[in-house]
Amino acid sequence: MTTPFRFTEPPPPKAATGRVAEVYEQLARDFGIDKAATFVVLSSAPEILAPAWALMRESLIAGAGSRTGKELAAYGVSRANKCPFCVDAHTVLLHATGDHALAERLARGEQPESEEHARVLAWGQHTRVPGAGLMPYPFPPEHAPAYIGTALAFHFINRIVSSLLTEQLLPGNVQRWRPVRSLAGRSLAGTVRRSAVPGAALALLDDPAPGPAWAAGTTVGPAYAALRAATAAGADLLDADDQALVREALWDWDGSHPPLSWAGLPDRRERPGARLALLAALAPYRITEEDVAAWRRPEHTDDCLVRLVAHGAFAAVDRIESAFTLHAARESSPDSSSPHPR
Repeated sequence: MTTPFRFTEPPPPKAATGRVAEVYEQLARDFGIDKAATFVVLSSAPEILAPAWALMRESLIAGAGSRTGKELAAYGVSRANKCPFCVDAHTVLLHATGDHALAERLARGEQPESEEHARVLAWGQHTRVPGAGLMPYPFPPEHAPAYIGTALAFHFINRIVSSLLTEQLLPGNVQRWRPVRSLAGRSLAGTVRRSAVPGAALALLDDPAPGPAWAAGTTVGPAYAALRAATAAGADLLDADDQALVREALWDWDGSHPPLSWAGLPDRRERPGARLALLAALAPYRITEEDVAAWRRPEHTDDCLVRLVAHGAFAAVDRIESAFTLHAARESSPDSSSPHPR
């Protein structure tokens, strides 16, 4: 029997207890997909699983704004990140919202007919570029925390999926057949179209901080802060020099996909940890068995691998998020017309 997991064997969901079991219970109720592989793959590191789920739930599922719009933004993010698993998943979920024609236009590689939908899709794609001109938002300003949270959640999830899962959403990629994705979407319609109460996932988190300014006053902020803190702890798997290398590479990153002849990528024989973290951040689909084997030591459990990949993945998310934080700071300045807030 084949599994969707690469390089790791997560604990069997049926044996889950404690916080992991609580996440699976919320997943089934609010996402409609029982024990989704996207989150099962994180279960070796429950301290990352819970906030990753919380960020997606509080933004995409329970956050303000149209579910179709947020699915479109997530689709754009996933396409920009070259994550076919997530592109297919959001096509199915658009069917679940009832927007069947829109889902099929995207599946054929066409643009949405609606200009509003096209702008949201483009916005999602452009979020991959740190500092890209993302204003004005293609959605009401009061919906920005949920849309931004959705985009950042999937910048993280895309990288986890591309690193640690195969590209097959369903066995044999049967979701690429129109009748299958339509039927799969209809099976999720009841859950997707049901309103979810914000805040339920915050009970799974340990004393999260309020979060960034762009999410102020919403449940998205604490979820983002919790995921940032949980993934930052993965830095302890890298020495100081490797941590600095990852930081500097992300600071210089312009949102592009690295070339095959990537001069800045460390040799796996010399700095395997830094290599894995950088690949997870910028080109997770290029992680190979050889990369993981070069890093693995007897003490490197599946928990360690998930934590290292998550650390690299969130380093890219944090770089992208810095543009939203900068904009929020300017908006809240006493004199927002000044380039140097007082």
